[in-house]
Amino acid sequence: MTKEKIRELLVETNVIQEGHFVLSSGRHADIYMQCAKVLQYPEHASTLAAEIAKKWTDEEIDVVIGPALGGVVLSYAVAEELGVRSIFSERKSGEMKIRRGFELEVGEKVLVVEDVVTTGGSVKEVLAVLEELDVEIVGLSSIVDRSNGEVGFNYDFKPLLPVDIKSYKAGQCELCQQGMPITRPGSKEK
Repeated sequence: MTKEKIRELLVETNVIQEGHFVLSSGRHADIYMQCAKVLQYPEHASTLAAEIAKKWTDEEIDVVIGPALGGVVLSYAVAEELGVRSIFSERKSGEMKIRRGFELEVGEKVLVVEDVVTTGGSVKEVLAVLEELDVEIVGLSSIVDRSNGEVGFNYDFKPLLPVDIKSYKAGQCELCQQGMPITRPGSKEK
């Protein structure tokens, strides 16, 4: 599936939204990517998961992990494509943890997936948890990389669709200066 076809799918399913948004990172932007809108359709989740799985065919992977909430459905779909286990991490008292009885065995090869990477904060939290365990982090993928090349991971990062979206620090937002109404679609407040 080409990047153009992926973009068409995201537009068709109303993933790409325009307006004035406060992102979960606290930054402001004129475009918001809500990947849950595409992942609500199992056939689209499977298609995107298959594209992510293709990027890792040369790697041996034992388990796929995604941060709650955005990475849960995607990690399951990618794991299904790869024929491996799927787990997720979540925040408890503000700290990312692997809970609910999920365990990783010594030496397991782990792929991290997320729906959208903006600052990479959630993924970095998952990586920090995994780095405390005796596992091998194979790399990470996302449907959308909207970091504009600014996020740096110490692992191979293979997104499906890099999207260059201008964002602003809250106090320097051109959209705020224009008086545009703000929408807060993200799941965590800053």
